[in-house]
Amino acid sequence: MTGAMARGLARLESWFSSGFLDRFNPFHFLGALTVCFLWIALVTGIYLFIFYRTSLQGAYASVEALTHQQWFAGGIMRSVHRYASDAAVICLVAHLLREMTRGRFRGPRWFSWLTGTPLIWIVVIFGITGYWMVWDEMGQYVAQSTATLLDALPIFTEPMTRNFLTDSAIGGRLFTLIAFIHLVGLPIVIVLGIWFHLMRVRYPRINPPRRLVAGSVLTLLVLSVFVPVTSHPPADMTQVPGPLELDWFYLALLPLIEASSGGVVWMLAAGGTLLLAAFPLLPGGDRRKPAEVYLPDCSGCSYCAEDCPYGAIDMVPRTDGRNFELEARVNPDLCVACGICAGSCPSSSPFRQRTPLTTGIELPDWRVDELRARLSDPPAGRGVIALIGCEHAVELARVDDDRVLAVSLPCIGMLPASTIDHAMRRIGYAGVLLSGCADCDCYHRLGDRWMHERIDWQRPPALRRSVSRERVEVCNLKPGRHAELKAAVAEFRARIEALRDDEDELDRNTERCA
Repeated sequence: MTGAMARGLARLESWFSSGFLDRFNPFHFLGALTVCFLWIALVTGIYLFIFYRTSLQGAYASVEALTHQQWFAGGIMRSVHRYASDAAVICLVAHLLREMTRGRFRGPRWFSWLTGTPLIWIVVIFGITGYWMVWDEMGQYVAQSTATLLDALPIFTEPMTRNFLTDSAIGGRLFTLIAFIHLVGLPIVIVLGIWFHLMRVRYPRINPPRRLVAGSVLTLLVLSVFVPVTSHPPADMTQVPGPLELDWFYLALLPLIEASSGGVVWMLAAGGTLLLAAFPLLPGGDRRKPAEVYLPDCSGCSYCAEDCPYGAIDMVPRTDGRNFELEARVNPDLCVACGICAGSCPSSSPFRQRTPLTTGIELPDWRVDELRARLSDPPAGRGVIALIGCEHAVELARVDDDRVLAVSLPCIGMLPASTIDHAMRRIGYAGVLLSGCADCDCYHRLGDRWMHERIDWQRPPALRRSVSRERVEVCNLKPGRHAELKAAVAEFRARIEALRDDEDELDRNTERCA
């Protein structure tokens, strides 16, 4: 089931990529977009609060004045505030479902999953308190429903609903308290929650691309102009609120209170939260053994620690007496066995004659020596290509070509750059085609980026400059895009053949001149 959902998600994201390009695909930045929309909601909320009056009579009147007397600023700001809040919930839920579908909640990722679960309710409470502040019929309904929900908890000596029976029972301090919670307390809690959520993530991607931000802001502005947000009639505690246009992103649970009871709603909310939090305990998802350090080949260069996306590697004082200051140490509780550390280790070079090839750090279930062995037996023929890719990207097995040797890695970042040189210089491949995850969507976050920087001489250990860059190509494709992979192979082969023909012509001219 999960595999079918993942393939369906990949097809949906590929459709978005055709319009946005991979590097601007909203699905690749759902977490960052959630943070972005929360920032927009906070900034617009601060502007609205400047003109807000924290009193029973002034709350509704000040919001109405903002909406209609300041249409050019206040009205649009209010609409942007509302739509940004809704967009944050949409992106948050989509981010959760995407990580769930792709299985990125097991193993060491349990911490980010667990700390992300409470953020859902913090954001929901953030939105609910905003409806209180308008104090129209919707605010009245939200306040009375919330009071009923709180009364179901055995923590108050007096029923909360008594405070919402008449207008005289409601004081200005209530609006001051709600405004403080909405504008100060909850934003601080959200920031702390995001910090905890990303605590184990190195190089977190908090900000989406500027073009995506600009497009999001423009979309919010267009919605605000053509579908402005308005208030319901003012709250009247002596009457039952009329028909309401519920914001289902934040208030979906409130109608359940009328249909059942506050206790049932608490049970559903608590049960759903516990179920989400327990997802990392569900069976499935075979996990590779964490990376291991082999001290005889570790020089303490720290490249592996710098490249690890999960902070699973620390550099500690040397313990084997060799003339190096540091050595790498892997925390198995944080390692996801992506193999990026093996690709960053200088001793992973296949040019070393040691058999079997050992390296300073690598995966015990997928050793660099196995990669060298697989590449060492190329198909016979002219113009053979080595196709090396990530097992989470497009499936290499779908390429049916007897002049292509395909090897899938846990992450394309596991590939040592020197392997490309070795494949062409020592083994005789005409070229090397690398297949990574789609742009800005690396399954292991940074493997694709590090690979690009290594072959472009921007990150050590880099590809030798003597290697013909024309014989190395990269294609970044999502699962299911087999036709594009086959086209990339055909195009790359044509380029390689053209280079070979040019080289043969140059050799003939050189012989004639000699």
